[in-house]
Amino acid sequence: MTIADLNVGDIAQVVACKATEIPLKLMEMGCLPEQKIKILQLAVANGPIYLEVNGSFIAIRKETASQIQVKYLKQGANG
Repeated sequence: MTIADLNVGDIAQVVACKATEIPLKLMEMGCLPEQKIKILQLAVANGPIYLEVNGSFIAIRKETASQIQVKYLKQGANG
């Protein structure tokens, strides 16, 4: 499962990310294995995914999100 598979409100834990496939800035902001993420908003028409990770709010492309493996933890209050 990847971040791209999640829905608004879902909470997951990063399992693995392909360092060659995602921007270094994203890893610097805390998108690393063992970190929890929460999906805040999904844009229409395959637009960016807005999420919270390590206290930061970021938007990433769906293509990038599909490169970050996660373990689903629970459905959040918005889901």
